[in-house]
Amino acid sequence: MAAVKKTLPRRQFDVVVVGAGGSGMRCSLQLAQAGLSVAVLSKVFPTRSHTVAAQGGVSASLGNMSEDNWYWHMYDTVKGSDWLGDQDAIEFMCREAPNAVYELEHFGMPFDRNADGTIYQRPFGGHTANFGEKPVQRACAAADRTGHAMLHTLYQRNVAARTQFFVEWMALDLLRNEAGDVLGVTALEMETGEIYVLEAKTTVLATGGAGRIWAASTNAFINTGDGLGMAARAGLPLQDLEFWQFHPTGVAGAGVLITEGVRGEGGILLNKDGERFMERYAPTLKDLAPRDFVSRSMDQEIKEGRGCGPNGDHILLKLDHIGAETIMKRLPSIREIAIKFGNVDPIKDPIPVIPTIHYQMGGIPTDINGQVMDWANGQNKPVHGLYAVGECAATSVHGANRLGTNSLLDLIVFGRAAGNHIVASHPERQHAHQAIPESSIEHSLDRVDKLETRASGENVYEVHNAMRDSMQAHCGVFRTLKLLNEGVTQMEQIADRCDNVYFKDKSKVWNTARIEALELANMKEVALATTKSAANRTESRGAHALDDHPERDDDNWLLHTMWFSENRRLEYKPVQMKPLTVESFPPKARTF
Repeated sequence: MAAVKKTLPRRQFDVVVVGAGGSGMRCSLQLAQAGLSVAVLSKVFPTRSHTVAAQGGVSASLGNMSEDNWYWHMYDTVKGSDWLGDQDAIEFMCREAPNAVYELEHFGMPFDRNADGTIYQRPFGGHTANFGEKPVQRACAAADRTGHAMLHTLYQRNVAARTQFFVEWMALDLLRNEAGDVLGVTALEMETGEIYVLEAKTTVLATGGAGRIWAASTNAFINTGDGLGMAARAGLPLQDLEFWQFHPTGVAGAGVLITEGVRGEGGILLNKDGERFMERYAPTLKDLAPRDFVSRSMDQEIKEGRGCGPNGDHILLKLDHIGAETIMKRLPSIREIAIKFGNVDPIKDPIPVIPTIHYQMGGIPTDINGQVMDWANGQNKPVHGLYAVGECAATSVHGANRLGTNSLLDLIVFGRAAGNHIVASHPERQHAHQAIPESSIEHSLDRVDKLETRASGENVYEVHNAMRDSMQAHCGVFRTLKLLNEGVTQMEQIADRCDNVYFKDKSKVWNTARIEALELANMKEVALATTKSAANRTESRGAHALDDHPERDDDNWLLHTMWFSENRRLEYKPVQMKPLTVESFPPKARTF
């Protein structure tokens, strides 16, 4: 066995980017254009990455449709985060937003246009003018396929820049030396089943979210938290994973996303009595309140017996009143989704919707340059050679609740920032790759070998389904300490089962059972972090709505949760309340 391990094939690059979604490709573009040798690994073809599913828009204070500025955008984002977002990172993102969007426009991204040729912008939940006074049109849209347009634009630019793509490859583990520097990854080529060592002077994790740990999710099947699992196994913390966004409008029974852009174009939510109930919960913003607020309001309507359908288990999203022409022009994909998955034509009938898990606000902690930060002895400590961008990262601009369209903005702003920071460090001038300790490689291979050689054990699918069902039952829109503590106990038992999974087919070529077992190991880390972090936060903030503690507690909980896989322990670090150049926004009650 040792001899085999020593003969693993190796490839060397200046930078390895794990993930080919919006953040990974925005970062790799910056690197390739600077002349660095870049490898981008992706489990799927790049234009199939989950960014393609983002529909409604990318936020930027362009002011094309109504008066706007970045400072209002910053305030909305801080308020939307329920004051758990770091205000330095939020200021950076909102200041950079207009330039980042104009850059995409110059790359050739096909935004919708106004009559004067400027980029079309629609209203979106939680985005306001003059510090909450009224809704603002800030979401730069390409119909209801904005993520699709962004991903194809970035892929084409990367092809032109000669970025090297490793398609249908899965990264397995980070490779670190005794000093803790990251020196590359082990990776599986799915087609052959062979494992490679990819040596890199810098490694970037851009692996997206982990929404597949829930039974009902808008996430693609590839969203299994691979980067988070890699970081956790390498001894790094995961931050704020108690905060998961339930999107208000997943198709009931299917989970497929219906963009918030529907409500931005004038769609409204109705209960069984035909009442536009959001007027009671959010008198100013109504259906365009932030997602955590709308999801809880919908859930409350259902719990109080005003849900729709034979079982009273969903809400109706009405958009026929905005007209067939607007629907066909601005929301063509939504009509197609409604017909295929909801069995209704929204030109004529409302769409049945229900809050569905959508986005993780937490992730791998980083600074505003995307550099991963360890947390030790009460201090942030940069991890040399490792960056994280996009949904897998906690920068933290989203805090306890993300505003719609800030996700696509997060991808391009911090993907670019990380690329620039790496280029400025001049990895091409470093004389040689550092030697990777054999023990680091062997640790990764041993993990795979245990799967390969196990002759009996737990069924991968049964364990995965147990995880999804437990998360659905214990970490929902409304939470109680009793439910959360039961969830912690169940997840610890399920984690033990994850460590004993087995599959019969031991072949190497395109063995999907093997890949799903490896993905399950990553999902295990995320599910453990989520349940334990949630059970320990004794307040309600953003997406974490705890019945036992219904109020936000700024005196005790203006803190980021840091979860460590080793001993499954929790630590806490303060939220960064000080922006880069402007005055801080102090916490206050969230009203809409």
